[in-house]
Amino acid sequence: MDTKTQEFYDRLKEQLETDRTWPNEYLFKFIVPGDPKKVAQVEEHFDGMKADIQLRNSSNNKFTSVSVKVRMQSAQAIVDKYIALSTIEGLMAF
Repeated sequence: MDTKTQEFYDRLKEQLETDRTWPNEYLFKFIVPGDPKKVAQVEEHFDGMKADIQLRNSSNNKFTSVSVKVRMQSAQAIVDKYIALSTIEGLMAF
């Protein structure tokens, strides 16, 4: 991981630790290419977590918005999840 990316995750973790108490609900938002396999890859990362996953296709079906509301144990768990999901080609996180 490059320095800029590590700094981003460090800031995110600090902000999450300051703004909330843990465990708590967290809303992940992603945009993935409109390929069902990519959507399935995102969903697999939340298997067994009792996540509420909402999908919305773009008007031309080129992209799918994936919103995942899930109870997370800590700010570090959120950062770890983002890092794990970053391996999905074409994924954009918000």
